[in-house]
Amino acid sequence: MLTKELARTGVLLPEIGLGTWDYHAGPDLLRKGFEAGAWFVDTAESYGTDHIVGEALRGLRDRVFVATKVSPHNFRAADFRKSVDGSLQRLGIETIDLLQLHQPNPEIPIEETMGAMASVIDAGKVRFAGVSNFSVAQLQQARKALGKHPVVSNQVRYNLIDRTIEKDLLPYCQAEGITVIAYSPLARYLHRVRDADPRGVLDAISRETGKTIAQILLNWCLCKEGVVVIPKGNSEEHVLDMCGASDWRLSAEHLALLDTKVHYRRRRRVDALARRWLRGPLATMARETIRRLPPSLRRRLT
Repeated sequence: MLTKELARTGVLLPEIGLGTWDYHAGPDLLRKGFEAGAWFVDTAESYGTDHIVGEALRGLRDRVFVATKVSPHNFRAADFRKSVDGSLQRLGIETIDLLQLHQPNPEIPIEETMGAMASVIDAGKVRFAGVSNFSVAQLQQARKALGKHPVVSNQVRYNLIDRTIEKDLLPYCQAEGITVIAYSPLARYLHRVRDADPRGVLDAISRETGKTIAQILLNWCLCKEGVVVIPKGNSEEHVLDMCGASDWRLSAEHLALLDTKVHYRRRRRVDALARRWLRGPLATMARETIRRLPPSLRRRLT
């Protein structure tokens, strides 16, 4: 598998890692992913998968890059340090390779949170600091607050049909040497991508290249400078298929077709607010309602 440098640290990451949000398989499947070259795993204290990741790491800790996240309600200094200790214990490791703030929390000063981040780095509990779902302005504030330590990554939603970060965040990260870790690189559900591809461009490229649709979608992301992806797979077939998205690149002609013929959107502030407040049964009902709409309408709403 091809690798990319994590920011300007000199540390190389496989360009495809393993996401564990909504992960239902066990540690053996993660190990198969590690063996296939995806020796970068991402979790979070809110996912409830730390124990599975920890089991998968047994005997392999020195070969796997481990990333996790602190939840926003734990951004106070004392809570932050307690959260890190809890993650280390659940994962069964001594050092977290990449610790990320899961999303901004405007109710707690970023200076306090980043002060706690610096303290766990200085204590040797964490190697690198990252953020997730941060805008350019929030990322700038976080970098300033962290001081002597760099913010090496920003984990954000990015895929062929959701290119929100291309407006300003992706160019900023590329210019500043900050790695973008793309979550939902497969847009969560392939039917969403098919809704956005009425001309069948993906199927045509799949026939020409011999690559699967999932591999094409991941490779599209990987063609971007400074971007790595963390798709999730709950079966061996899916994990190995995803790992097959590396070691090659789409042609310029194929990239141009994907960029111009597949519909995409850039989310607005109202989209982020709606997703933040639509939780539980309301979110399920909204997804089911959207699923029943005609493809042309679904494309505008997802």
